[in-house]
Amino acid sequence: MRNILITGASRGIGAACAREFASHGDRVFLNYNNSKSAAEKIAAETGAIPVKADVSNFEEVNRMRKIIGGCGRLDILVNNAGISQTKMFTDITESDWDNMFNVNVKGMYLVTRAFVDDMIAAKSGKIINVSSMWGVTGGSCEVHYSAAKAAVIGFTKALAKELGPSGINVNCVAPGVIDTDMNAHLSSDDLEALKNETPFMRIGKSEDVAKTVFFLASRNADFITGQIVNVDGGMVI
Repeated sequence: MRNILITGASRGIGAACAREFASHGDRVFLNYNNSKSAAEKIAAETGAIPVKADVSNFEEVNRMRKIIGGCGRLDILVNNAGISQTKMFTDITESDWDNMFNVNVKGMYLVTRAFVDDMIAAKSGKIINVSSMWGVTGGSCEVHYSAAKAAVIGFTKALAKELGPSGINVNCVAPGVIDTDMNAHLSSDDLEALKNETPFMRIGKSEDVAKTVFFLASRNADFITGQIVNVDGGMVI
């Protein structure tokens, strides 16, 4: 049985990943910060173990590491926790900017740093980071979000080179427009327009991303590292 940590797993893509891994018999640690009831509901459905921690807080991440360490070494880390915000660049405050990078980038750094030593010692492990197609292309009115998600991509590519000699795979998925709470602010007209821009002519589902994450965590992906896999229905080619 593999030990899997999925951050930000109380909803959306993270929740779908928790369900996917649990359905294959993995022991899933379901990280959440504020959404306790949602996390507990998914845990009840899947048998996952909920673990509360703000990923941007060193002490809370360290406490989470100790809890998970009681069940053995972590095999797979899915850095999914993230936030988004739509604002004109001229309206982005310093607080908006710092909060975006604290959760999306610093959180990824802190959680990875907490578990990577054990992976290096075992010369085994897989790290999958969740970016966004806007981290690849940039998105108007989402400069801080696009910049943070681009940082996730740079982090992935660099860490893959550094950890490759230790037998650790580091990859990234870049979802397109996915039917999650993060895109709930989009109007039906906006969603229809985005659907029409997608070669598959539909909005993505969280399960589409989860299945890709599961593949990257499998033995079938043992010789794949440093890659950015677009899960966007062909929107970015």
